[in-house]
Amino acid sequence: MAVNRTEQLHDEARGLDHQPPHQIAALLAKAQGEAAAVVTHVSADIACAADLAASALEQGGRLVYAAAGSSGLMALADALELPGTFGIARDRIVVLLAGGIESLTHLTGAPEDDAEHGVRDVTAANLNSNDCLIAISASGSTPYAVGALHAAKSRGLKTIAMANNPGAPILELANIGILLATPPEIIAGSTRMGAGTAQKIALNLLSTLAAIRLGHVHDGYMVNLHADNAKLKARATHIVASITNCSEERARACLEQAGGSVKPAVLLAAGAVDLTAALRLLDSNGQKLRPALVELEGSFGSHLRSA
Repeated sequence: MAVNRTEQLHDEARGLDHQPPHQIAALLAKAQGEAAAVVTHVSADIACAADLAASALEQGGRLVYAAAGSSGLMALADALELPGTFGIARDRIVVLLAGGIESLTHLTGAPEDDAEHGVRDVTAANLNSNDCLIAISASGSTPYAVGALHAAKSRGLKTIAMANNPGAPILELANIGILLATPPEIIAGSTRMGAGTAQKIALNLLSTLAAIRLGHVHDGYMVNLHADNAKLKARATHIVASITNCSEERARACLEQAGGSVKPAVLLAAGAVDLTAALRLLDSNGQKLRPALVELEGSFGSHLRSA
């Protein structure tokens, strides 16, 4: 039986425990870089997956992550940051973990071997064809992830799979498979290292691309941000002032008028007559700021021509 790449011994790992600590650290760092580099080879697959995820969110569906162990931690890290970074409602993000929430403090291996657990979690979350599920597994054959993926497909969900071994079952099952062909780990089988690093980067790319497609990013600014603490209020002020070239004082006033939401605050700073007008502009442009700004600027030109 062939050994999965993630279980193989790295060529440079022999005698590892006899080497000086600084050499081990350098080798580990090099391996992390090699793992990260593989993501660039699948950027087209990630872009297609992001389009699928964005489509689900755009149509009122949910983005669902299903994983176990270290892959589950990578999924959770990505999922938890989407509301704060891109303003995606928390009830639109679902994380299914083998072993449930308890696995976050007691990361045991047994639950990942239960495919039926994955099926039950999909059923309990009441997922439907509007939703999009991302199954993540370093080996690509983790029963929990495979079970969740099968259940998702049977319910008509859009499906994405991410794995680190060529020929992994979940890559064939999903609508879009992303092979992160990382080299063998320096510590054989320790997929929290290279495989996990590649997964985290790929998930970062996928969710960020989806957010850009949804209009949550403008010129590199997170414009779907809702400022609800001091740090975010300062960031939001800077964003509004930078996009509209207004003073920070005006930016703060517009943010206050917009209840802390950046997009309408930008439109107010750019000349929208009031919050109702700003919100109407966003609604008519699919919540995308750039076309809303273009329309607002055009309306100024119309007023001038009719004057």
